[in-house]
Amino acid sequence: MDLGLEGKVAIVNGASQGIGFAIARTLADEGARVAISARREPALGAAYEDIARTTGGELLAIQGDIRRAEDCERIVGEAVAHFGGLDILVNNDGAPPLGFFTELDDDAWRRAVDRNLMSVVRCIRAAVPHMKARGAGSIVNITALSAIQPIAGFGLSVATWAGVIGLAKTLSRELAPEITINTLAPGLIDTPRLRLVAEQSADEMNELIRDIPLGRLGDAEEVAAAVAFLTSPRGRYITGTTLAVDGGLSRATL
Repeated sequence: MDLGLEGKVAIVNGASQGIGFAIARTLADEGARVAISARREPALGAAYEDIARTTGGELLAIQGDIRRAEDCERIVGEAVAHFGGLDILVNNDGAPPLGFFTELDDDAWRRAVDRNLMSVVRCIRAAVPHMKARGAGSIVNITALSAIQPIAGFGLSVATWAGVIGLAKTLSRELAPEITINTLAPGLIDTPRLRLVAEQSADEMNELIRDIPLGRLGDAEEVAAAVAFLTSPRGRYITGTTLAVDGGLSRATL
């Protein structure tokens, strides 16, 4: 199926590994021109080389820390300057540390808000004028299933990603009809992040894995496929949606 992404310009944050890397590679494979960003230069460079080699796509690597307001603006600015415009923004990053509520101080909460919520606010704010200039655009935010089905000890992530979901729903009305915005809530996806979480809460993770109706962990490429569809012309009638990509793990009816 041709998704119609040939020549589209995309920014994918947190693209050096895991879900972000898979999204960037999938979009490039579909013919999009992709700017990838990440904090760590060696990993970013390796991701760039891998994606360029396997897809033959047109890429740009931008080192930056989306926890910093100036880097959010710079990443968008450099991508637009290089490619001449912007059609797609994928807000993706890691997640704050695990910890129970009584263990978390104000600094932990401030860092979590900057990382999970304000990075999304700032990147969208920088991207929207360029999308409006082209008459269309698509934004996808990557959160996690814990944002809609909370897990004890994940409070920093759950609270801040809930803010992202609420923001996206609001913006789906404010930015329409030119720009669509959706949120993905991946379940247990086989990534370095999941392996770290499994080490810290092995018993609970093992119980969750046993509870997945499809009987396995997800692949990052399966999340990336959903992003490709939502950001393509074939997904243009979907906006304001939070989609669980979780093998049926969520027990919610909506």
